[in-house]
Amino acid sequence: MAMSRVRHSEKEKPLPKLEKALTGITGFDQITHGGLPQGRPTIVCGGPGCGKTMFAMEFLVRGATEFNEPGVLMTFEETGDEMTKNVASLGFDLKALAARKKIMMDYVKIEPAEIQETGAYDLEGLFVRLQYAVDKIGAKRIVLDTLEAVFSGFNNSGLLRAEIRRLFRWLKDRGLTTVVTAERGDGALTRYGLEEYVSDCVIFLDHRVNEQVSTRRMRIVKYRGTSHGGDEYPFVIDERGFSVLPSTSMRLDHKVSSGRISSGVPDLDNMLEGEGFYKGSSILVSGTAGSGKSSLGASFADRSGSDGRKTLYVAFEESPLQAVRNMRSIGINLEKHLRKGILKFDAWRPTQSGLEMHLLRIHKLVEEFEPEVVVVDPVSNLMMGNLHEVHSMLMRLIDFLKTKQITAMFTSLTQGSQKDFEQTDVGISSLIDTWILVRDVELSGERNRCIYVLKSRGMDHSNQVREFVISRKGIRLLPVYIGDGSVLTGSARLTQEAREKADALVERQTAEEQARARDRRRKAVEAQIASLRLELTDVESESARFASEELKRELRLAQDKIDRSALRGGKSTLAGRAKRG
Repeated sequence: MAMSRVRHSEKEKPLPKLEKALTGITGFDQITHGGLPQGRPTIVCGGPGCGKTMFAMEFLVRGATEFNEPGVLMTFEETGDEMTKNVASLGFDLKALAARKKIMMDYVKIEPAEIQETGAYDLEGLFVRLQYAVDKIGAKRIVLDTLEAVFSGFNNSGLLRAEIRRLFRWLKDRGLTTVVTAERGDGALTRYGLEEYVSDCVIFLDHRVNEQVSTRRMRIVKYRGTSHGGDEYPFVIDERGFSVLPSTSMRLDHKVSSGRISSGVPDLDNMLEGEGFYKGSSILVSGTAGSGKSSLGASFADRSGSDGRKTLYVAFEESPLQAVRNMRSIGINLEKHLRKGILKFDAWRPTQSGLEMHLLRIHKLVEEFEPEVVVVDPVSNLMMGNLHEVHSMLMRLIDFLKTKQITAMFTSLTQGSQKDFEQTDVGISSLIDTWILVRDVELSGERNRCIYVLKSRGMDHSNQVREFVISRKGIRLLPVYIGDGSVLTGSARLTQEAREKADALVERQTAEEQARARDRRRKAVEAQIASLRLELTDVESESARFASEELKRELRLAQDKIDRSALRGGKSTLAGRAKRG
């Protein structure tokens, strides 16, 4: 029972994890989840010019300056002065670090012709010099550049292997985090083919040229005792040092916002629930040449600047002054935002460098300027080399901007027929939150611009195709106008509107004439009725007059009869009655 409790407690005890030493190299510590194995040797191998020495030097300098881990640089091909001059372009001052006892440089001159190999020949002298240097400054890190020079005098392969193993064991026993540079071998990662097996970590650097554009790649071949990224990662070496570009935010766990940001075109905002884009989202504006993509990007940048949002505009086709001048012709004043420092305009040719350098340059601009809005115009100009590499680079850029909650607008040139409009050459449509398509419509001998929202995630957007015009007052979307079942634009629209106005005028005039005819007929009928009524009145009056005269005549006749009777001496009945009464 007691034994089972002990075993149970042993199972619950967490296993020790491999300790790691941060290199300070941008991106590298991310893909290795913490840096190089602490207290163990690492081989950095590759062909000439791939960046082995630069990687090793940055590991050493960053350790001394950022992590308080002094280091020893032991070189076998370049002197300390030569190495100091070589890395000065990266901003590393080795002499100042040596004066502060943060770094100790030791150049060991080895001439194979001067070495006479014997059975007792070994690296004991090298161990003594290393130990002295480590003790003098309390070193935690070691760089040996390069390993081939150390063993150049060995012809006995058995002795060579034994000494390599002994060197790595010596470094390991003293807990020194070591980077050993090695040249690429023939059919193996290293020249002797043994270093890669006895080291705990192997990093392979490759410098390749595709279509006259050079690119550098890094691959972690092995890393004992820990998980690590096994893909090829692009890296660059510039004035800030060695930078690895990992695929950021692959877990899709970046934050989102429900806030809105205006597109700079009120009519376009109305097509997006009247509020515009989501903050921190990605927007793609694609279309043919001259369809207004750059104008929409400039409108977005102008409105963002007016709202007080820092905006970064990256252009691959126009210089800043040219873009500012051109946009002034459509009522967009970018110069005022540049003067205020709220807009940063940077432009360079896409053929100037490889994809990694473009990505790194945008990274640096974002880190230095800290914008809320980024416009890249046009992203399709980065179509260089392998499509998979282009897609991977743009995915990293979009993920990088999303993790920083930056609203990004990309413009893309679409080529091909009508059926090709709803796809992009760069293949990033699935990564985009809002996709706006602009295109030219040819009708009646002229070309006019149309715009519609192909998709906009998370909002109820308009599905109408709108004509838009670019004038000195900016961009304005015209109301939807459909004639004969199709969207009419330009002069065809004006002609159709004029034709419909003329038809409406004719219909109105006809209706008015018919109304006047009805009024005339009504008045005639009413006059006829009035005349008949008057005639009826006259008839009735005549009838009454005839009746009255007839009555009077009868009375006169009666009176005459009476009078005649009286003359004859007779008494009429009426007279008699009158007398009696």
